[in-house]
Amino acid sequence: MPDVRLEDQQDRGRYVLNTEDGQEAYITFTHDRPNHISITYSYVPPAFRGRGLAAGLVARAVEDARAAGVTITPLCGYVAAEFRRHKEWQDVLA
Repeated sequence: MPDVRLEDQQDRGRYVLNTEDGQEAYITFTHDRPNHISITYSYVPPAFRGRGLAAGLVARAVEDARAAGVTITPLCGYVAAEFRRHKEWQDVLA
């Protein structure tokens, strides 16, 4: 997904996408143990829901997790549902 920005701090971070009107769609995560993140929350501004923005953010997190050898626990209900829909992501599911 183009223009996704990763903001990664020592114990937490987020993937962010700016909408065309300057609002942010994002997912948040925590680094809660080595080589693992928990995705805790997802948000898309109401006017932009249903366009696949959150799904694109989760897909980017999955790509990055694969590249880094990290597993993911989806604590956010939306993200958990996306993992159920995408069986090809099971390799990074904790």
